[in-house]
Amino acid sequence: MTVVLAGVGADSTNLGALGPLYDDGRFEYVPIPEKTCETDETATLGSWDLRATDGTAVDLTSRITPQPIGDADRTVTGDELESWPFHHDPNFEALTYGEHRTSGYVSRLRALESGDIVGFYAGLRRPDGDRAHRYLIGYFTVDRVDVVTPDMPRDERESILAAHPDNAHTKRARDGECYLEKPVVLIDGREPGGLFDRHPIQLSEYYVKSGNERAQYYLRESIASAFDVRAGGKNMMYKPAYRCGLSGDAFRRHVGVPGERTADDAAVDAA
Repeated sequence: MTVVLAGVGADSTNLGALGPLYDDGRFEYVPIPEKTCETDETATLGSWDLRATDGTAVDLTSRITPQPIGDADRTVTGDELESWPFHHDPNFEALTYGEHRTSGYVSRLRALESGDIVGFYAGLRRPDGDRAHRYLIGYFTVDRVDVVTPDMPRDERESILAAHPDNAHTKRARDGECYLEKPVVLIDGREPGGLFDRHPIQLSEYYVKSGNERAQYYLRESIASAFDVRAGGKNMMYKPAYRCGLSGDAFRRHVGVPGERTADDAAVDAA
């Protein structure tokens, strides 16, 4: 059994803001804006209710960049913001996640098996202006893993996508074709799993590494040790996929069950 940690969620490059982390341990998970309006996803910036305050995700920003890599000049502002769809991935309600990133993501995720764990971390910032950090915000136990590739027969791709109807990559597929001509890993999960209610686990620290001139985000040594991180490196600037050697049971014992994390759990994590 193994664990893979995946970097997800909106950030300053696409939403123009990070999800808030509040003093009482509550936080906002906000997915990235969808790169295209051609999706069956119904969740939009205007419909996505914030968990800790009145308002919706659209209140967090004044402009988004749906494709920060490749089409960074394309921005969405004004009335169009409210109706812009999310790439709802991961979907913690349906326990499904898809991925096409090739920087270690596809290879590590497609190797997962039933009973393994996929954990999710995102950038969060305290409203008072403290430095943002990467936090583990939830996870789910793997139930099924499928891969669709551009060279598959169309009927085979359609069959696999149909088996993951709630997945964001399925929702934006058109005529059996995924949005990008890349392999896509589709993971459906089962409990235990879900989004933490409170007290996300800080994974990063920010410092100037010996020999460097500027500070960067790095994986905390205590986390690397506790999770037995074996692949992904230490630099967290670009949300690497981390492969961890601890078992799923050991991971769950360490981080707790979503919905049941307490301030005492958070104090242990911070040690």
